[in-house]
Amino acid sequence: MATFEFSQVDVFAPGPKAGNPVAVVHGADGLSGEQMQAFANWTNLSETTFLLTPEHPDADYRLRIFTPRRELPFAGHPTLGSAHAWLENGGVARDSERLVQECGAGLVPLRRSGPDLSFQAPPLVRSGGLEPEVLARAVAALRIAPDQVLGSNWIDNGPGWLGIRLRSAQEVLDVRPDYAGMGELAVAVVGAHEGGGPADFEVRAFVPGLNVNEDPVTGSANAGLAQWLLAEGITDGNHTARQGTVLGRGGIIEVRNESGAIWVGGRSRSVINGRVSI
Repeated sequence: MATFEFSQVDVFAPGPKAGNPVAVVHGADGLSGEQMQAFANWTNLSETTFLLTPEHPDADYRLRIFTPRRELPFAGHPTLGSAHAWLENGGVARDSERLVQECGAGLVPLRRSGPDLSFQAPPLVRSGGLEPEVLARAVAALRIAPDQVLGSNWIDNGPGWLGIRLRSAQEVLDVRPDYAGMGELAVAVVGAHEGGGPADFEVRAFVPGLNVNEDPVTGSANAGLAQWLLAEGITDGNHTARQGTVLGRGGIIEVRNESGAIWVGGRSRSVINGRVSI
C-alpha cells in the first residue's frame, strides 16, 4: 500500500456541511485505474477524484473522476472541489485568477472570485429533444403526470443527463421517484421558485445507474440545465439554483452568462484533510 494526501471537500455549500462532498486523492500518478475505482467504491460518495500531473501543456493539473461504479469524463462538483483542494494543498496555477483542468472531457477553464470557484460549462455532447419513449420512461419513473412537464431535452455533458422542466419548484420537491424504473437514466429536474424564493430554481438530480439515487448538489446537471434554459429563452443565463433540499442539504449554485459562455460556481469548504493508504 502507498500513502497519499487526502481531502474531503463540501461543494456548493453556503454553510457548514450543506453541499455535496467529494473525496480528493492528491499526487495519484502511481495508482492504476482499477485501484482508483476500488477506492471510489469504498468511499461510497457520489464522486471520488484523483489529482495527477497534467499531460496537456496548457493544463495546471489533470483529474480523473470516479463514481462508485465507473469513471466519468466530467462532473461539476468534483471539478470545483478538486480545484479547491489542489489550491489549498499548494497548487500554483499559471494564471493568478484562472486555472485549467485536464480531464476526460478535455480542458476545463476555472476561475477564482474571492473564496469562490466557478467552471466554464463544457459543450454538450448530446442535446435536442428527448425521444418519445425516453420521455415516457422518465415521466413514469418520476411518478409525475405528463401534463406537469413544461419541457424536456438532452443536456448531456458527460454523465448522460436529460433535463425535465416542471411547473414549479414545489412540484420538483414533491417528486418521489421509482429508481428501479429509472434504471440507467440520469434525470435532472428543474422548476422555478416564484415570489422571491430562496433561489430562482429548485433542482434535483437522479442517477441510480451510477449507484447514487439522488445526488445532493450537481454541477454538471446545473451546467446542462443552464445551457438549455438559455437556449430556450427561459433565462438570460444569470440565475441561482437550490439543490439538495429533500436530502437535508441546501446547496446554492450560481450561474452566470458571459457572452454566451455559462459559468457555474459556488462555495467550497474543506471538511477533512489527512492521509489515506491505497
